[in-house]
Amino acid sequence: MLNFQLGKMLVIMGVGVVFLGVIFMVIDKIPFLGKLPGDVHIEKENFSFYFPITTCVVMSIVLSLIFWLFSKK
Repeated sequence: MLNFQLGKMLVIMGVGVVFLGVIFMVIDKIPFLGKLPGDVHIEKENFSFYFPITTCVVMSIVLSLIFWLFSKK
């Protein structure tokens, strides 16, 4: 019984790692990600600050919807 649970957990973790790898490969090809209105970008002579607050809010909403849909099953 323990071996089955361990194997199932390892398969789920492996699928998760593959999914994250695909996301990291595709994320650069999304043109608007990180450049939405409301993203803070301050650039001075020797200083640069960037905080994608709008992108974070949009991603949070999308991930919340995805997790909500999966929790219904």
